[in-house]
Amino acid sequence: MNREREIYKVTLVGSAANVLLTVFKFVAGIVGHSAAMTADAVHSLSDLLTDAVVLVFVRVGAKPEDCGHDYGHGKYETLATTIVGFALAIVAVGIGWRAVESLLFWYEGGILEAPGMLALWAALVSVVLKEAVYQYTVRRGKDLCSPAVEANAWHHRSDALSSLGTLLGIGGAILLGDRWTALDPLAGLVVSVFILRVAYRLLRQGFDELMEASLPDEVEKEILSVVTSFPDVRDPHHLRTRRIGSRYAIELHIRMDGTLPLSAAHARTCEIEQALKARFGERTHITLHVEPTK
Repeated sequence: MNREREIYKVTLVGSAANVLLTVFKFVAGIVGHSAAMTADAVHSLSDLLTDAVVLVFVRVGAKPEDCGHDYGHGKYETLATTIVGFALAIVAVGIGWRAVESLLFWYEGGILEAPGMLALWAALVSVVLKEAVYQYTVRRGKDLCSPAVEANAWHHRSDALSSLGTLLGIGGAILLGDRWTALDPLAGLVVSVFILRVAYRLLRQGFDELMEASLPDEVEKEILSVVTSFPDVRDPHHLRTRRIGSRYAIELHIRMDGTLPLSAAHARTCEIEQALKARFGERTHITLHVEPTK
């Protein structure tokens, strides 16, 4: 399986859904006089933009190591994750701002026009379709070990949540009458908070990786467990870990019997590396420093 091609396939499936939904939502928002649906259409448009970001950066991140990038180009995937997070945050603030303006207008005595049934149907279709795309994308992102694809999956999920809130707001505004038309912008405000939470999670993940944060404690414990499973290996120390895009980087000092021939120590080191790669992936970057036992 070509990883880059599979990532492109997953992203293009989401892009096709986003194109259809963006057009449908804009039409429904304008014709159906729904502020929430128009905001939701902007959210879908942002999905298209982030799809483009993933496609560009995954291509770059898949490049092999070269003379200027000894550790490969995997950080470009991390950068893509961060950009997706920023895009989500901007969209959330925009949706929330427009919702607050409408609510203040209503609170001061203004009359908000009730949305039409077309907007309600558009929200229902969006919830179903975007949740299906999320489930597909997040599953493939885990299979492909791609943080950028998983981040993009959450963008699909945020759109499904946005459409769910929009569905409730539009439905309430239609079914409960003119006194409840404020439910339309109120739904947009609630959804913006959900989107901001997702944006924060993605931004934290992206910044952690860009700032060379260590792998989670449970992963580091598993690394040490694999290494100490070899009976002639002693005192693993100076463990350093990080992510390089979709792969792990592991640096570790170990101690072995100082009387072992160099060839035997080298063979054991190779076995440890293979065991780690079998557990964490063939593309795992491993550096082992062997010291003699005292």
